[in-house]
Amino acid sequence: MTIRVLVADDQDLVRTGLRLILGTLEGLEVVGEARDGEEAVRRARELRPDVCLMDIRMPVMDGVEATRRLAGPEVTDPIPVVVITTFDLDEYVHGALVAGASGFLLKDAGPELLGEAIRAATRGDALISPSITRRLLATFAGTGSAAAVRRQPIDPLTDREEEVLLTLARGRTNAEIAAELHISLSTVKTHIGSLMGKLGARNRVEIAMWGYETGRIRD
Repeated sequence: MTIRVLVADDQDLVRTGLRLILGTLEGLEVVGEARDGEEAVRRARELRPDVCLMDIRMPVMDGVEATRRLAGPEVTDPIPVVVITTFDLDEYVHGALVAGASGFLLKDAGPELLGEAIRAATRGDALISPSITRRLLATFAGTGSAAAVRRQPIDPLTDREEEVLLTLARGRTNAEIAAELHISLSTVKTHIGSLMGKLGARNRVEIAMWGYETGRIRD
């Protein structure tokens, strides 16, 4: 099945580059472009792409607000959004994650990582650029912008769930978590599903944010 992608960026050169890169990846197709957040929201609602690749800093409406309108908690039929940014310590990225983004990448990410992030979003999963996972989430932990996510769960986490949370928050993939904890891949997925249910998180990004914002992960 072909994954349909909308590319939103205010720079013509960047949009062209992303279209060319995505065109080389099997199973991906760019079905539309947008020059600002307002146009991105309008085009996304018209085209109903499988994923929106969204820049943060755009005119008229920024990527954070556009993400909230397309993938926020109040949206009944959300469209997955993958945020791309030039800055690896950008408060707007944290805002986009809170707004509902299914992960983020730096604009210098290679084609394989870009494709992986898009495919993860279509599965309801999320991918954060591993090189900046801990630093960015730790930097913005406790800023007061995600109070609902920081609440303690009614059902306490099990010891194994705490271990999965720790490895997940450090940017590990499911396969890496399985290898590190010596458990099966299906068991990892079961624990992540349980974490999402207990924490009210929509994806692994929110699980990671909760871990940092509750002080469970400190580095």
